[in-house]
Amino acid sequence: MAKEYTCVIGSLNYDIIIKQKRLPQMGETYTADSITYSGGGKGANQAVQCAKLGYPTVMVGKVGEDSFGDKLLKNLNEYGVDCTCVKRSSLDTGVGIVHALEDGAVYATIITGANFDMKKQEIDELEELIKKSKVLILQLEIPVEIVEYILDRAKAWGVYTILNAAPAKEISREALRKVSCLIVNETEASFYAGAEITDLAGVEANREKLEALCPGTIIVTLGAKGSVLLEQGNVTPVESVKAEYVAETTGAGDSYIGAFAYGMCKGMESGEACRFASRVSSLTVQKIGAQEGMPYFNEL
Repeated sequence: MAKEYTCVIGSLNYDIIIKQKRLPQMGETYTADSITYSGGGKGANQAVQCAKLGYPTVMVGKVGEDSFGDKLLKNLNEYGVDCTCVKRSSLDTGVGIVHALEDGAVYATIITGANFDMKKQEIDELEELIKKSKVLILQLEIPVEIVEYILDRAKAWGVYTILNAAPAKEISREALRKVSCLIVNETEASFYAGAEITDLAGVEANREKLEALCPGTIIVTLGAKGSVLLEQGNVTPVESVKAEYVAETTGAGDSYIGAFAYGMCKGMESGEACRFASRVSSLTVQKIGAQEGMPYFNEL
């Protein structure tokens, strides 16, 4: 069977997005401007972006037997994501509480719920699905030991893997060395390198520490400052695409990753895929809601 789909194994969260001018002070009851309900979770977001661009995408994960789970699956199906491998859990569906400020800054808290109900046996049952995927995308909103196990299996099966090591958590260096492409933002890059990285100069200064993490491709996303591609000993800065308007940045990083995966599936070189991903994510930030804001291919 030809490898004709992307497989995403990761989180599904029901996002509650609160739009407000600022965060409240300690003890203050602050009145927000609006509230929006949206499908979320890094895994689901990345799957949606890949699917909205037109590439067949399979989602693997868990939701609860509750109304939030029902809504998440309904949304994913409407965006064209194959959800036949999303299982129901006795735990509640994961939830994300997002405070989106006027300047586009985002403060988020997640409740893991069903996302942490994944087991190694369930991964073994998906062997053929994973083997036949063109690209496998992972994040760290499911148990780290499960991610490590998947990376070990995927490496043995010769599958191209993208690990979005977010949120930043301790993960074995042995597991990271099995990753084909490691994608982190400045906060996560700083965590794993053990040094402050906020811009291109920071990436260059800590290049050896970053390259020691993963022998494959490394991408550091820097928000409005663009991204940096580390590959085969080269450091390539990628300019951001300026958005006409920033509604909020929820899901911008996930949009970038889903678009990068799409580019790799379509045979783009890494640098070209990074530039394509920057263009796609610049459209995502112009709307409220991660999945709702992500563009379809014909919007580019």
